Amino acid sequence: MHVFLTGGSGYIGSAVLRRLLGAGHRVTALARSEVSAAKVAAVGALALPGDITDVAWLARRMAETDGAIHTASPNDATSESMDRAVVTAAREAFTGTDKPYVHTSGAWVYGSDDAVTEQSPFDPVAPLAWRPQVAREVLAIPARTGVVLPGVVYGHGGGLPTLVPQSPRAASGALTLIGDGTQHWITVHVEDLADLYSRVLLEGRAGSYWIASDGRNPSVRALGEAASRATDAGGAVVPETAEDTIRRLGVFAEGLLRSQSATGDKARSELGWNPTQPSLTDELEHGSYT
Repeated sequence: MHVFLTGGSGYIGSAVLRRLLGAGHRVTALARSEVSAAKVAAVGALALPGDITDVAWLARRMAETDGAIHTASPNDATSESMDRAVVTAAREAFTGTDKPYVHTSGAWVYGSDDAVTEQSPFDPVAPLAWRPQVAREVLAIPARTGVVLPGVVYGHGGGLPTLVPQSPRAASGALTLIGDGTQHWITVHVEDLADLYSRVLLEGRAGSYWIASDGRNPSVRALGEAASRATDAGGAVVPETAEDTIRRLGVFAEGLLRSQSATGDKARSELGWNPTQPSLTDELEHGSYT
């Protein structure tokens, strides 16, 4: 299969790229800089320099392939306009075909809930208020569309979990938690997530949301204690007020303070997805974040 990929040099996209190439697919990876082009070319993709917001050009390039996965995100004020440009291009490229288009959203479009499912009502964190409508527009495209909603993505020492061991230390040496620590996070290893993208691309039912959760849903206190045990603090942690977390972490804080749990059962039952990587708790104590 010839796959068009955005974000192929990024944290999630690079894992997706490795998964696709490892499965024997041909990948054209959009590259917005010479550095990105060199990264994707080095692992065997065809690097395609171009402007992701040039809708007409992007639609033509997508139409030349058998399907597309969009993982690119600048994580700033331009994220909405970029996503809308990519969705418009996908609509032009794939309308009336059976070609797959897989779009990235995130679990923070849902509210605090100990049983988040694909049918849960949207209640996005403020910086991502635009995401539900974009996701609806994706699923309205008459093609084989799917929206993947990852929780907190971890693995290889990257992603938002780096914030846990990097939190400030109290005078006693205890690690400061993100919030009071009672909240739970939906988590997924980046390699398991890449496997899910591949399955949605190849087998996903048209017009579907797919929550990417390994089903563990650790508490932030458990994560902080694991990170603390990896140091001379020996598992000691101290809570932080929500106000202090917001001051310290800014735009990410609202999502990190939410308490969410999900099983990921839909992806398991319909796609045979089976997360196999170590938990985030293990990774913080013994793995790539130590």
